[in-house]
Amino acid sequence: MSEIEWRNTLDFGSNLVTVRGARGVGFDEEAEISSGDGTTRVGQTLATSDREVVVQVFEGTRGLARETTGVRFLGHVPDMVVSEALLGRVFDGLGRPRDGGAPILGHRRDPLRGLPINPVAREYPREFIQTGISSIDLLNSLVRGQKLPIFTGAGLPHQRLLSQILRQARLLEADAPFAVIFVGMGISHTDARFFSDVFRDEGVMERVSMFLNLADDPPMARLAAPRAGLTAAEYLAFEQDYHVLVILTDMTNYASALREIATARDEVPARKGYPGYLYSDLAEIYERAGRIRGRSGSVTLIPVVTLPNDDITHPVPDLTGYITEGQIMLSRELHGRGVVPPVDVLPSLSRLMKDGIGPGRTRDDHANLANQLYAAYAEGRRVRDLATVVGEAELAHVDTLYLRFADRFETRFIAQRFSEERSVMESLDLGWSLLRMLPDDELTRVTDEQVAAYGRRDRQASDG
Repeated sequence: MSEIEWRNTLDFGSNLVTVRGARGVGFDEEAEISSGDGTTRVGQTLATSDREVVVQVFEGTRGLARETTGVRFLGHVPDMVVSEALLGRVFDGLGRPRDGGAPILGHRRDPLRGLPINPVAREYPREFIQTGISSIDLLNSLVRGQKLPIFTGAGLPHQRLLSQILRQARLLEADAPFAVIFVGMGISHTDARFFSDVFRDEGVMERVSMFLNLADDPPMARLAAPRAGLTAAEYLAFEQDYHVLVILTDMTNYASALREIATARDEVPARKGYPGYLYSDLAEIYERAGRIRGRSGSVTLIPVVTLPNDDITHPVPDLTGYITEGQIMLSRELHGRGVVPPVDVLPSLSRLMKDGIGPGRTRDDHANLANQLYAAYAEGRRVRDLATVVGEAELAHVDTLYLRFADRFETRFIAQRFSEERSVMESLDLGWSLLRMLPDDELTRVTDEQVAAYGRRDRQASDG
């Protein structure tokens, strides 16, 4: 820690403090900002030169005055204590307890930015994670070590879907230790209380760590929250052999805070005012998920991205799609028709699904059945659009069957009660029961052997 405390050479702008004349300060170095009332705040170096150092103040600069404020540089990057005692606790965006409990004690401190995983040491994600939700398990399977975002819109029930995933997600290997890291960025007090209640009501809080930056907290600390949560996840996964599921909500709020800092620094804006390094900044967060060869643990990441004005071409979801391995899309149309959770399986995608399903993982018919259901539902949606033009009475018989299939697929397969947990085998059997509505010669994506084994005709049962 530096013995020098800089005073009377400070300039304030937005949530930044410029220290004129400071030298020998490293990029990302942590700073301690003292105020006249005896309290201290935490900062991080954003830029250095021979003439000045720019410090980002996580708690904001409101109430600070040049005459009474001092800045001391600590000689290390922001870090946090890591241990298994993190589980069962609630922290702020900087990793400090906000549940009234004692600080975490331990001898190990890890940097919030983490250490990049050597690409050569990465293990390819393969093991299936069962969420208990048919539209994900059967058609957009989640794999251990994957990055699979949820794309949602304002007012859509992504909190319900998230809470159901958090409550039900499990590896098929029952003895594998499992933990959840929940990171809330700019979320409301109501949402934070909702997730806290879900964890406590389900009796799983002892394997959960929550990192909360609420809507009325300083936005600057929003940038540290996902890094603090992932630092905890990496320790639990790669040092304690946990399989860790990390939820980041909401990455759009995170990107807005990043844009606010860039604007305060007078940086040249790129698309929609976001800084040009938005892609690399998001990649720095998302790429911390994965598996490491020789380690038993893993970090699986589900970021939530709200689409401003439901625009999937907005920079945040657009760049997120480039970095991650698919997306789960929520549909305003399905939600309006009362389908909950409103997962739109047609634009949804899991790029690693093929490596986590099949014989020895789920079932031998999984891939072909998923393709057949996808094709049949897409055809049913096409027929539904056609029916709005020509009317149902003018449809051919097979088109009428596809129309009925699409309706039944949404109400019986996609729609799922909040308390309903379906095993992957139950989802597979449900998919076959829906395919019984279609003639044999329409089932072109599954083999005759699979039809004989899993899809025997039972019209009466399928119509019931």
